[in-house]
Amino acid sequence: MSADQIRELDKKLAFNSAPALLGIKCASLLSLGTEWFEVSEYAVRFNKRLESRGLKLRLLCECRSRVLVFVYNERLLKARLADKRVAALLSHCGYDEAMSLEEHLDRLSCRIKAGGDFPHEIGVFLGYPIDDVLGFIENGGENYKLCGCWKVYSDTEGAVRAFRSYERCREHLCSKLNKGLDIYQALGI
Repeated sequence: MSADQIRELDKKLAFNSAPALLGIKCASLLSLGTEWFEVSEYAVRFNKRLESRGLKLRLLCECRSRVLVFVYNERLLKARLADKRVAALLSHCGYDEAMSLEEHLDRLSCRIKAGGDFPHEIGVFLGYPIDDVLGFIENGGENYKLCGCWKVYSDTEGAVRAFRSYERCREHLCSKLNKGLDIYQALGI
């Protein structure tokens, strides 16, 4: 990847994943077009540089038309998947509680690659409230109370606070990149 491509990917990552990168959300998902198929070398570099912070970047799917990049905080995501209600939903979707985090992500990746309906359990991996993930599944994505970073079926006030917090993270990280820092410098690495 060229320096310009790396800088552009840093900006896309900051814009779409700032809450996860800054530790207030367990994960984020970024969809990139075919021009980003070289993102795997970026992921290797990212994972080496941010390993000490528990931040990881993983390619969930490389399809003909896109690359799905999953950015996550390993500690926060493990805690999320250990939640009893989350584990129950995932069990219903073919996940096993005994699976490691990597095995959970492998399973999610396989479900995405299988095609058909996008696996709705992705919401729990992204830190969406379990009641909202269940509401989405039960309502087929309809009848929500609020739509922002996700479709809200339960606590609208909490969701609005989260949306605002996510926006502040985005503004903070993107402003650092706009001042010429790279993603590592912006994160204090």
